[in-house]
Amino acid sequence: MTSAADLSVGSVDVSRETFDALQAYEALVLRWTPAINLVSKNTVADLWSRHIADSAQVFAAVPTESVRSWVDLGSGGGFPGLVVAILARELQPGLQVTLVESDLRKATFLRQAAQSLKLSVVVHSARIETLALQEADVLSARALAPLSDLLSYAERHLRAGGVAVFPKGARFASELEDARKLWTFDVDTQPSLSDSEAALLVIRNIHRHD
Repeated sequence: MTSAADLSVGSVDVSRETFDALQAYEALVLRWTPAINLVSKNTVADLWSRHIADSAQVFAAVPTESVRSWVDLGSGGGFPGLVVAILARELQPGLQVTLVESDLRKATFLRQAAQSLKLSVVVHSARIETLALQEADVLSARALAPLSDLLSYAERHLRAGGVAVFPKGARFASELEDARKLWTFDVDTQPSLSDSEAALLVIRNIHRHD
């Protein structure tokens, strides 16, 4: 039997209640995926490690003690946004999580999943380019766009002093090089726990070159 001390997702230690909520979320994703393709078919069998644990490390990458608002762009099936919301309910109560997803079917899933899991989240079914300014403390996006484009979104939707967290794959160094042609920023590159070739880019002080 698993003890309370053994319950964790990625690098985050959680209570039994939170672990159960993550498992309930996993079941919802599996139930909806055949209809609206929330995750790719070749990752369904590894949903927990490839998506849920991978999203938990995004939450863990930023100290959340003083964070009030977290905006997740291109949330899709809720990675990392809904995972962040589930973890925050226990570990950072009061954190306002906002999910942005332009696909209406996926936005419907996000709302119904949040309702089922009793999560207080906001879901915007809008394109990022037309979204009202968010003034977020933290901005995340996973498998959404090249880093240069993500920095444009971050410049628009982060408050002054905010931080962006972008998981990136094996080409992260090349994306950083390309992004620096247009942007100035500070980056903390953290190793991914789910992919030895990937990284989490924790980015602050984002400015477009003059």
